[in-house]
Amino acid sequence: MIILVLNCGSSSVKYQLFDMSEEATVIAKGIIERIGFNDAIVNYKPTDKEKYKEETGVPDHTVAINKIFQLLTDKEIGVIRELKEIKAVGHRVVQGGEGYNESVLITNEVIKDVENNIELAPLHNPANLKGIMSVENLLPGIPQIAVFDTSFHQTMPPHAYMYAIPREFYNKYKIRKYGYHGTSHKYVSKQASHVLGRDTRELKMVTCHLGNGASVAAIEFGKSIDTSMGFTPVDGLIMGTRTGDIDPGILLFLADKEHLSLKGVSNLINKNSGMQGISGISSDMRDLELAYYEGNEKAALALTMYTYRIKKFIGAYAAIMNGLDAIIFTGGVGENDFNIRRMICQNMEYLGIMFDEVANHGIKGQDKMISKPESKVKAAVVRTNEELLIATDTYKILEKCV
Repeated sequence: MIILVLNCGSSSVKYQLFDMSEEATVIAKGIIERIGFNDAIVNYKPTDKEKYKEETGVPDHTVAINKIFQLLTDKEIGVIRELKEIKAVGHRVVQGGEGYNESVLITNEVIKDVENNIELAPLHNPANLKGIMSVENLLPGIPQIAVFDTSFHQTMPPHAYMYAIPREFYNKYKIRKYGYHGTSHKYVSKQASHVLGRDTRELKMVTCHLGNGASVAAIEFGKSIDTSMGFTPVDGLIMGTRTGDIDPGILLFLADKEHLSLKGVSNLINKNSGMQGISGISSDMRDLELAYYEGNEKAALALTMYTYRIKKFIGAYAAIMNGLDAIIFTGGVGENDFNIRRMICQNMEYLGIMFDEVANHGIKGQDKMISKPESKVKAAVVRTNEELLIATDTYKILEKCV
């Protein structure tokens, strides 16, 4: 069975085509960037064939997805003969609200719910909808599945997801912690069982999805019971350009002193803060690492603040779970930056972590233990694969529908 996975952003479409006949196998993947411009960049990589790249005008998502279809069926570089071979399309949808605790077949009702949640994810849900509607226009009637970023965190108890504001605002606007990166946290928590040699349903773990956006989750016996991102993705950890946790009084103070509008405050906490704001150098961890090794004090402070915040969350989550079995690192930074992992895991012996400097050093893009064999609490790197989880959920739902 052939399944297409789409991850639609405001100006991009990531895609992977899977053959699910025996075990999930990627047969082609790529990304179209700069949608809406005349110089959009089309990347396409079929398995066992040369990579294809093109610069062309791509005015909207429908044209982008149609371009993907053309590449997949191309006589020379394509991997399928006709579009009918694609049996379903799985979509990453960022915000599902309270109504969805698992992936679902997309219906008119689901589309309305995604639309209703646009105000909770104004940058992501509109793009996700564009992908869904584009596929419906190009391949009418094909089954489409929504895999929500928020659904994995719907197992959080009320005392974890409610805010200490008047209850009426929850009743009127559903203001609560939703959590994000759920697809990644779910995938790596399951994959951790292979690395750790234990059933995930027996483990208390903290999964650390670290990238330009970053979050940690407390996962107890396979279920998310708390996570650092909240009502919006700006909450929790320090990120590339986002503040993470901040005293809200600071925002009131700055809005008054700097005459900031609501948009100005939003830009401050989402686009101008985080590692970029602290360092004044870059939001990219690679740039900061280079500056750090060159002796830049602001870069050193930024990295220390970044890892300090993560350590605080790990300690807090160990407390609420009454113990900890494992810490899992994933995401672009978590998987590739051995220095960040070292800074987080050092001086955690009180918690039972015996960090292995040698095992950790230089690890990039591989699943591996980075704690010593005698470590009571294990530490490991597990590569995330959100597209595979989306393909797997899509396959399972499609089988139920047949």
